[in-house]
Amino acid sequence: MIAYIKGKVDFKSINYAVIEINGVGYKIFMPTKSLQEIEIKSEIKVFTYMKVSEDDVSLYGFMTNEELAMFELLISVGGIGAKSAINILSNIEPSKFALAVITDDVNTLKKLPGIGPKTAQRIILELKDKLKSEQAVELQDTENTQIKLNPNLQDAIDALQVLGYTRVEIEKTLNEINISEMSVEEIIKEGLKLFAR
Repeated sequence: MIAYIKGKVDFKSINYAVIEINGVGYKIFMPTKSLQEIEIKSEIKVFTYMKVSEDDVSLYGFMTNEELAMFELLISVGGIGAKSAINILSNIEPSKFALAVITDDVNTLKKLPGIGPKTAQRIILELKDKLKSEQAVELQDTENTQIKLNPNLQDAIDALQVLGYTRVEIEKTLNEINISEMSVEEIIKEGLKLFAR
């Protein structure tokens, strides 16, 4: 498995980029937003997922680990393939997607391309089940205090777990910020900023 690719952007199209490494060009399918951000001839690092089937080997690339985690979650849902997942990622940020899953927000999910009400409900059902199967970690007194101060913290923790972070990592990171009056989405965004340091 190729974890990431670091090289020069040789070419980009509406749904993929070619990144050159030591004279070899790798065709990598990417979300539209990511493709808009990269420039020809620039050096970039892309987190990758390799899809292997009987008649195809494809690379899918993402500018952040959060996008990659969301992609892997999406393709684990029945009826959502790699290309559909890329299309969805082109239309919603990982933090908003995680928030929609955690808060049972079918309306937000069904606005995404190729996602109807039934698929939106399936996404929520399957991904929330995965969250419940995560190993539980007892909250320390400090985190309990924060949850009492802001009940949104628990939803934010659940959403960040959807994106692949462990509860221990999340609690340690969120303790660095004052979350007392933040919304769920604000907590998620601040958490992602700290994880990206």
